[in-house]
Amino acid sequence: MCGIFGIIGKTAVSTLILRSLKNLEYRGYDSAGLAVLHEGQIERCRAVGKLYNLESMLNQRTLSGRIGIGHTRWATHGAATESNAHPHITDRLAIVHNGTIQNFRSLKKRINEKGIECSSETDSEVIAQLLTLELNRGKTPAMAMQQVLQQLEGAFAFVVLFRDHENLLAAARRGAALVIGLGDGEMFVGSDAMALAPFTSRAIYLEDDDWALFTADNLDIFDKNNAPIQRSEHQLPRLAMTVRKGDYRHFMLKEIHEQPESIGRTLAHYVNFADDTIRLPVGQEDGKIFDVSNSHRLLLSGCGTAYYAGLIAKYWFERLAKLPVDIDVGSEFHYRDIPFEKDGVALFISQSGETADTLISLKDCKKGKQNVGSIVNVLLSSMARETDILFPTLAGIEIGVASTKAFTCQLAVLAILAIFSGRQRHVLDASTTQRLVQPLGKLPHLCATVLKLESQIEELARWLSKAQNVLYLGRGVNYPLAMEGALKLKELSYIHAEGYAAGELKHGPIALIDENMPVIFLAPYDHLFQKTLSNIEEVSARGGQIVVITDEKGASSGLPTGRTIIMPDMPEMIMPIVYALPMQLLAYHVAVHRGTDVDQPRNLAKSVTVE
Repeated sequence: MCGIFGIIGKTAVSTLILRSLKNLEYRGYDSAGLAVLHEGQIERCRAVGKLYNLESMLNQRTLSGRIGIGHTRWATHGAATESNAHPHITDRLAIVHNGTIQNFRSLKKRINEKGIECSSETDSEVIAQLLTLELNRGKTPAMAMQQVLQQLEGAFAFVVLFRDHENLLAAARRGAALVIGLGDGEMFVGSDAMALAPFTSRAIYLEDDDWALFTADNLDIFDKNNAPIQRSEHQLPRLAMTVRKGDYRHFMLKEIHEQPESIGRTLAHYVNFADDTIRLPVGQEDGKIFDVSNSHRLLLSGCGTAYYAGLIAKYWFERLAKLPVDIDVGSEFHYRDIPFEKDGVALFISQSGETADTLISLKDCKKGKQNVGSIVNVLLSSMARETDILFPTLAGIEIGVASTKAFTCQLAVLAILAIFSGRQRHVLDASTTQRLVQPLGKLPHLCATVLKLESQIEELARWLSKAQNVLYLGRGVNYPLAMEGALKLKELSYIHAEGYAAGELKHGPIALIDENMPVIFLAPYDHLFQKTLSNIEEVSARGGQIVVITDEKGASSGLPTGRTIIMPDMPEMIMPIVYALPMQLLAYHVAVHRGTDVDQPRNLAKSVTVE
């Protein structure tokens, strides 16, 4: 689900597609393929593994088409096999797809009932088959796109090549990025600017729920209501391997909006949603595996946002795996005199993999003969090289100093590890494990849904930007999430903010409550909601300014007068990941209203490499 490239060119395009796919290798993949259209026939070439395998196959064939599509894939629905690799084809079209079709099972059943058997395990082929059904009914490509898009649930970006149209590509996006490049008698489309940079400096970023039809000389873009719409053109540095903000004002906002894709990409590395099973990497040198089956505790450490990710994971590991967790920030972990158990297990969390305090703590554990795993976003970092088992987060490059997509990807990996540990320790049976894995597949769609609340959150931020102090309160997993929300606000806006356990309100913080104190409650309708509701009423009785982030059930449960952000319903397991997004957006827009440097807040660095 990683890299997409499409081209309508002037000459044969197969080598150009391969060239662009090489520019997308940084995204990670386990198979690749391309398809071209020539004299009314779709010709396809796919290979498992690295791009040199695909290149070797292409050297033995002649693909002459001047229009084509290519893809690098991380296996999600179905293993990394040639039959699951993209592009997927039918007798009418070929398609490449990033993302997750949440309702693919019901759509696939509907397709099967019409006597059509899919040739792969993927959710992506469902799109191809649905489009083909519409074309076989006499629909035009435009009409087929309209019909199929309204049936899809999830986050996606896809490009379609039609057998009967020698000069036409179709593209659509929801939640996952897609960029169209404008050439001179040529047209390009890719999953990011890196794919387009060798060919053009002119690009148009599709927005959520946009879809497009384009030829070599013409581009038509439509919105979710199928109305024609214009999108701004942007200049790309030709051949530049730089990260661009695109249509976004700041890198941080771009990275917030990339989370449906980045979470989906990370999940794809660990979960096969075709059968809801987890696959974990093994040790890079000695083949070690993550094994807590006989552990008496798990050691966890990180700094800043990564530490809060670990605190949330503590609840997951202890509830799902009955595994006690000992966690501390890296700077304290290193200076504690920790009695290590024989063959104990430790996990360290860092975006950069260069965080000095965390790295030193990791080395302490290696000296203590612990089995060490690292959750990092930079695969050649110091922590990645030092660790026994590497658990990568595939968030992509994160430019904003305040972590957003790296944090939610860390949580996704930790959730997977907690579920895996529960099964490994025989706390969870097979069916319960699958029941816990399935909601993870909904994360990209839910995150994309929450991002549509941005205008409401921005209005709330306008009010909050006038505050001098803010409290964040939550219970259970929402306690460390409240601390993360407070951290984001103070990092970006320089407003003093603190996160507390809601049950601690009466043990001190309640003294701060007055009519000038905003209090933000994380209160999904979970098993602790009624307890949190009592705290909300205590703040209301003292004139505090209340903001509640909740869901429909929570909002209709007698909340005192105040401001609310109403989230979609979701399983309790994945709430902390999704509920992080409105707090990120809130902190971002408060900072914008206060005029601070959002991407590079004062005194902060992206990678803290000193103690």
